[in-house]
Amino acid sequence: MPTQGSLEVPGARLYYEARGSGPVLMLIGHPMDSAPFAVIASLLAADHTVVTYDPRGFGRSTIDDPRQDANPDLIADDVHLVLNAVGNGPAHVFGSSGGAVTALALASRHPGSVRTIVAHEPPLAGFLPDREEAEKGMRDIYDTYRRDGIRAAWERFAAFTGMPIGPPSGEETPDAGAQARAVATSDRFFGCSLLPVVLYRPDVDGLRSSSVRVVIAAGAASRAEFPHRTARALAERLGTPLVEFPGGHVGFLSDPEEFASVLRRTLTAR
Repeated sequence: MPTQGSLEVPGARLYYEARGSGPVLMLIGHPMDSAPFAVIASLLAADHTVVTYDPRGFGRSTIDDPRQDANPDLIADDVHLVLNAVGNGPAHVFGSSGGAVTALALASRHPGSVRTIVAHEPPLAGFLPDREEAEKGMRDIYDTYRRDGIRAAWERFAAFTGMPIGPPSGEETPDAGAQARAVATSDRFFGCSLLPVVLYRPDVDGLRSSSVRVVIAAGAASRAEFPHRTARALAERLGTPLVEFPGGHVGFLSDPEEFASVLRRTLTAR
């Protein structure tokens, strides 16, 4: 069983878990809590101290201002504080989706906390050749949410990104609590997270010269989807190879054992 912890940070209280022993490896997502990492975290805990957490406003982490934007720099500061609480020196960090954007911000803002980041499909519109169209499409998703609500926003999101994705699990169940949590997750995603994440511009020059090893990754099964395209564009801008992982955008869920194996090899590669 993982060790559970809670950490007071400016404007929020963060829930986190740690399991295993060995070098610290933190797994971060956005907009999702730590639960989807449970299987792969257990696999990786055989040779790592694996840390997962719920970003502010998601899962078991509270937030003082529910309408606060999920600026990647702010979220990176939260991750830095969790790593400090866990201790054991600089960590490897795997970030998925918006969590990959958080990892890039962490490498720039707190390089002393990080040894390696693996940024898996960071959805950064600004690096695409059709940047203006991509940014316009994301703003249209936000406007759809504001005008027509969550369900219409998810439909627009899936159509624009090419991702087979919908409302978080629970929205279709009769469980009132699960429904409320699913709606809250979608509400915070579209209202406070979508645009701050996809419009974020990491410091490319700083990442190139950083002491932190930066790996950009994408799923083998998601080549036609928006986050794979953005990952490929960022890797080209950084001048690094794009590392392919099993599965699609959430390959750690669909192919956990193979995914964990590739992640281990990636962390130890030179």
